[in-house]
Amino acid sequence: MMTRSPQGRTSRLTRPSIAVAAAVAVTAGVVAAAPDAKTAEPSPKLSLIAASTSVTLDSWKEDPGVYLDLGTYLTSENGAFELKVTRKSYKDPVLATQVLRNGKKTTTKALPAGLVKDFSGLPDFAQVSVTDAAGKTVLKQTEAFCPNNASGRIRPDAPANSKYPQSCPVNPFTLGSVWGVENGWASNTYAGYYAKPVQLAAGTYTAKISVTKKYRDLFGIANKPQSVKVTVRERSWEEEEQAGDASARSAVPRSSQSAKSAAGHQGHGGHEGHQQAADAPAASAHAAHGAPARPEAPAARTTGATPTFNVGHGPYPPAPPALPWALKKESLQRQAFSAAKVGDRPGQTDGSRQAPAAEPNAKRPTGKATVPDVPKPDLRSLPAYGITVSDGYEDDPGKDYLAFSANVWNAGPAKLVVDGFRSPGKELMDAYQYFYDAKGKQVGYTPTGTMEWDPRPGHEHWHFTDFASYRLLKADKKESVRSGKEAFCLANTDAVDYTVKNANWHPDNTDLSTACGQENSISVREVLDVGSGDTYTQDLPGQSFDITGLPNGTYYIQVLANPENRLKETNHKNNSALRKVVLGGKKGARTVKVPAHDLVNAN
Repeated sequence: MMTRSPQGRTSRLTRPSIAVAAAVAVTAGVVAAAPDAKTAEPSPKLSLIAASTSVTLDSWKEDPGVYLDLGTYLTSENGAFELKVTRKSYKDPVLATQVLRNGKKTTTKALPAGLVKDFSGLPDFAQVSVTDAAGKTVLKQTEAFCPNNASGRIRPDAPANSKYPQSCPVNPFTLGSVWGVENGWASNTYAGYYAKPVQLAAGTYTAKISVTKKYRDLFGIANKPQSVKVTVRERSWEEEEQAGDASARSAVPRSSQSAKSAAGHQGHGGHEGHQQAADAPAASAHAAHGAPARPEAPAARTTGATPTFNVGHGPYPPAPPALPWALKKESLQRQAFSAAKVGDRPGQTDGSRQAPAAEPNAKRPTGKATVPDVPKPDLRSLPAYGITVSDGYEDDPGKDYLAFSANVWNAGPAKLVVDGFRSPGKELMDAYQYFYDAKGKQVGYTPTGTMEWDPRPGHEHWHFTDFASYRLLKADKKESVRSGKEAFCLANTDAVDYTVKNANWHPDNTDLSTACGQENSISVREVLDVGSGDTYTQDLPGQSFDITGLPNGTYYIQVLANPENRLKETNHKNNSALRKVVLGGKKGARTVKVPAHDLVNAN
């Protein structure tokens, strides 16, 4: 599926291939800041540490720029560092509150108004300065810090898993988020996929990293900057791929003994989750000893529920959060073995987990369909965003289309669970919505339409019909154009509000390769969890609005959840969201202006 980036470029979204090898090993000593004696409740002790005294960073000739991951972390001891970030509505500013827990007692501390502007992290948290070998300052900048960034334990008795979400949301219409560094854990201060590369020539440098004064004062962090030696080396994808090919040709086994040896190398690689097929040519293992394949550079930011790998589910190319430097260094070395398999493996704490699909019931429900009086989901729509004018591509030349992204989310307090069951030989699945009591026991179900297989490239999964509808309304709010998109594979792509009751900070069904089944599936379960939403980018003709013949003027994009009211939910009155747009220009060169939606000024 082709999607158009926010800058207007057309690109094909692909699942990124990254290699992850081991858990974060933070070896530097931890120096905790002294707590404020006047504080009534115990506060977490936060410290800035460096995992290593030196790092080597690459600048690629084909794409110059250095991703300045210096391996510095914020640690939290004497309790977790937790922030709750919310806004009451889009007419209200974003506010942040620190949550302090002392046993069963919980207190809160309001952070200064205006400290945060959005939900992507604490702005201007880290100060970074870089000097060259002659002592000249060549770079000085501040970086934002997402506490939910790539993280790992700093001591063996710390909790085995962090309870906090894995990234910070960047959807402009996010309503609430939770950020945190688990007790006894450390979170990478590097902005990762939210940062831009810097221009540094090959050579040696010294980087000095510190927490800016306003955050040191606010959270009681000791003023102890970290110094890291930096080596920048210039590399070339083309040259190293050629070298790798030459190495592979010279490494073909010449005897059964060498073949046996090669197979041994294959097995060793398999311990890291990259095992090659047993019947693959043995030479392929030796090829791994050549130059590494082109590494994945950090891509544009994701929308933040968890790392997602979704074609068509969002306006940004999907990418995981930043890898800690210790992991990234080893992952680049291991990329030569094979493309990475992203998934949950022992010790993987970098944030790139690919959440599994939920398992459907073994059999379709029997007995009388009932809708019991238990908590149900509350589907709500976000205003459209990522709004641009596009042409008809090669499929429909000479046409003008209005492309946009739309999100329907679940405000809870119960998750939406829909199972599809296929009768032998039938093309459609029968869909059922399930209901659960407070203990999680299924206590009812109701038929809710069908699921259909979408064979188009970039889709190839089961779509639940009538989940949402997109319409372009005239200034008088009467319908003008309707999107042809009417069937959906549900996935938890965006963390819209993780502060609502029963919000799940670690939802399953986050990517389409697991969430929506295969062509030969006999059944499938699609889930929209509490607090999460599903973004679809309406970018192709038939999905986007054909505005070729529409007069210039004011219109509204309507995102409508549950249009036929087939799904049972707590409130059907909050299913519609409108976004004002103003069309202009001439045929073949149409324009669109997108006024701010209250305080949200994002197209």
